[in-house]
Amino acid sequence: MLVLSRHRDESIMIGDDVVVTIVDIRGDKVRLGIAAPQNIPVHRQEVYEAIKRENARAGKLDPSDTKQDSADSSPAANSDP
Repeated sequence: MLVLSRHRDESIMIGDDVVVTIVDIRGDKVRLGIAAPQNIPVHRQEVYEAIKRENARAGKLDPSDTKQDSADSSPAANSDP
């Protein structure tokens, strides 16, 4: 991890496209401004982790389970041959 000291209105470059600027410092909180291209998602860590959990949960759903449920509820599936 790279640790840098910055003052208000100073910036940090990440690559050529991402600029992180110290917007405000109040007590033990620092407000950051992040300028990044639209194709680079920027999230707070807890939001990023929630998105990953939701994506993992959605990926665990077996598409055949939903097909089976709909087939079981159809009249043809419930009739005897």
